[in-house]
Amino acid sequence: MSHMKKVLLSILLCLTLTTLFIPTQSASALTSDPFPFVILSQYKAVADIGDEIYIFAITSNGKAASWKSSDSKIASVNTYGIITAKKAGKALITAKIKNAEASCIITVNKTKVVISATSASIERGEKLKLTATTSNNSEVTWKSSKKSIAIIDEYGTITGIKPGESIITTTADGTSVTCTLTVKTPTIRLNKTSIKLYRSQTMKLSATVSSNVNPTWKTNKKSVAHVDETGTITAQKNGIAIITATVDGVSKTCEVTVLKPDIKLSATELSLKKGTTTLISATVSSNNTPVWSTSNSNVVLINPKGEITALKKGTAYVYAMEDGTKERCTITVTE
Repeated sequence: MSHMKKVLLSILLCLTLTTLFIPTQSASALTSDPFPFVILSQYKAVADIGDEIYIFAITSNGKAASWKSSDSKIASVNTYGIITAKKAGKALITAKIKNAEASCIITVNKTKVVISATSASIERGEKLKLTATTSNNSEVTWKSSKKSIAIIDEYGTITGIKPGESIITTTADGTSVTCTLTVKTPTIRLNKTSIKLYRSQTMKLSATVSSNVNPTWKTNKKSVAHVDETGTITAQKNGIAIITATVDGVSKTCEVTVLKPDIKLSATELSLKKGTTTLISATVSSNNTPVWSTSNSNVVLINPKGEITALKKGTAYVYAMEDGTKERCTITVTE
């Protein structure tokens, strides 16, 4: 039965009761009110929080009754008998005149809240929207138990902050339901787990991260291999270094080996006359330019281009060196 129909029936009841009682009483009886009474349009009512109910009271003396609620926090009533449901529970609404009163029991229903998901998982940085419905169409509020893990706005949109678990609570009229929200630990995959380079060579590592968060890169030996914030590795010198990509405590590694180069000289023995020059060349597998030196600068000199100058009679070595590899050529100087 609709609220309007209830009101109409209450009015009819009042009119009927007025017809039954008032004509049978004399003017003096009405004035003295020998049989005081209060009759209500209803004596039991059920409401949702926020509802309003109108109760009519017929009094024997024809005067307006005074109204009172046994618990105004549950249901309040104004001077016209309009009841407002405020909180789940029961309250007694009483209409009173001198020497007479009548009461109506009001039961206020607990608001039911239904959430769109009771558990959910997202990645860091990912968003998820939750929705909630209530039995009385009241508005809900949202709250995250751990804002460091996940935050939620007033519209129910969650944003993952870091891996972990947070309880998302939606509340309406004191009724709460929850969703267990897990921000997942990411997975990381590197495009290579081991690489080999020569000094000065570079290579870019790429990381596939489930949360699409850029990893932090680190090397355990900067003297062997350096890595920048984009994952680009630069070989520094012969040796082994471990490159680590990390996101939210999850790491994957790549082993970088900086190889010793192979050096092949254009000659391993040369004979020069004092005062002459010649050029020696070196083929280096790393394509880096070798460093040239001599064992005896009194006998021969060699410049960075590999040009040898014989100074005086004798024997000396010239060396081609690159990142730990060293090859020599024997130089004999004659008169």
